[in-house]
Amino acid sequence: MSDWAAKRFWTSAAAVEAGDGFTVELDGRPVRTPAKSPLIVPTRDMAARIAAEWDAQEDKINPLSMPYTRSANAATDKVTVQHAEVADMLAAYGDSDLICYRAAHPQELVERQNKAWDPLVDWSATHLKAPLQVYVGLMHAAQPKASLDRLTARVHALDAFQLTAFHDLVSLSGSLIIGFAAIERFATPQELWLTSRIDENWQIDQWGEDEEAAEQAEIKRSAFMHAEAFFRVSA
Repeated sequence: MSDWAAKRFWTSAAAVEAGDGFTVELDGRPVRTPAKSPLIVPTRDMAARIAAEWDAQEDKINPLSMPYTRSANAATDKVTVQHAEVADMLAAYGDSDLICYRAAHPQELVERQNKAWDPLVDWSATHLKAPLQVYVGLMHAAQPKASLDRLTARVHALDAFQLTAFHDLVSLSGSLIIGFAAIERFATPQELWLTSRIDENWQIDQWGEDEEAAEQAEIKRSAFMHAEAFFRVSA
């Protein structure tokens, strides 16, 4: 994004076909990524959203207002060239998944975690065919190898654009299973985001909300919502 021109230099942006995919043209000139690669995306819907972001720019370009463009750039310049490494990094979350480590006390927090996370553990066993063990405390304990292998295979099966979205869903929630739940529509993105925030929201209930922490949490929530939406327009 740092290579972009500071000021708007085009009149209109349009989504157009490009080979086996779609691109965005600015006054007939195709957009390129920061690494100077052609920006070719898999669906017309994605290209249209990127074009709308370019059209919405005013005198100066604000990259922070262009999440679809940034995600597509990341998929092209980063994830495509290191797909296996990214997939392995995300799959590793399965061996220390947020939903598998529970508090011993207080009882109210224990009940909140159980209510929010037990259905996801059950869903992993039945839908993903990946049974996981639940532990009390924060000390790492291994998960069944067969389950981790199945989850890893599912991650590797995602294409570069899907994996770009999945990266944010997993890293922002701290949970591989919540990431899968988002792309498989186990619940709404907002419900899943709240599910990932059980511990933080319990602390807020006890001690009140810090303004700076709340701002950071909202940034992360918005990024999680965008990641889910980006996944939807990837296929």
